[in-house]
Amino acid sequence: MDLNTHTLLSSFLVLLSAITVVQVSSTTITLRNKCNHPVWPAIQPGSGHPVLRCGGFHMAPGETTALRLPPLWSGRLWGRQGCNFDATGKGTCATGDCGGSLYCNGLGGAPPATLAEITLGAEQDFYDVSLVDGYNLPISILPVRGKGRCAYAGCVRDLNVMCPVALQVRSQEKGVVGCKSACLTFNSPRYCCTGSYGSPQSCKPTSYSKIFKTACPKAYSYAYDDPTSISTCTGGDYILTFCR
Repeated sequence: MDLNTHTLLSSFLVLLSAITVVQVSSTTITLRNKCNHPVWPAIQPGSGHPVLRCGGFHMAPGETTALRLPPLWSGRLWGRQGCNFDATGKGTCATGDCGGSLYCNGLGGAPPATLAEITLGAEQDFYDVSLVDGYNLPISILPVRGKGRCAYAGCVRDLNVMCPVALQVRSQEKGVVGCKSACLTFNSPRYCCTGSYGSPQSCKPTSYSKIFKTACPKAYSYAYDDPTSISTCTGGDYILTFCR
């Protein structure tokens, strides 16, 4: 191979690599606030993945914003409500608070919080909406332009209006603003799927998780609710909607 041919081949490989990177990194998740009140989205990346948008921001009712997800990114998103922040970004939220800051910067949210979870794979993406940490806001995920099953996932029923009294989180101004998980409320192995209940065979749905599952069959209701809750898609973008 002469020098010119080698140079041309090297240039082609660099271009091909760049095209491949662009294709792999083209996943977009579009957030829509269809609630009649503000929502403060929060983002927590999985271990080793970058924090997006400082981990939190404000969305007015009707607002839409798009996030570009890095290749193979993994993490969770949720909505905070009833927040008050000062000019420095310090404050608190009624639900989903992450250390008293507008910018979560990698911190998780205080339960109860409805979680949207996504893992981008080289061959296939995995995503779900989880009530394992309880419920505060309706959330749905809808894939677009993907291949495979690419099913809807979500919980758009208002579980706060049907939340058992023992699980309720209440606000003086707004009444029930969140519904805790039975694990958080009772802290027992049976409800947390730990100890002797730490396997799919021993940890089964409870009366509390069944309330969640009946209302939201396309969402995780307890730790081992995998078969009906995880969705997959290849090469798609995603729309995450708060409320409906």
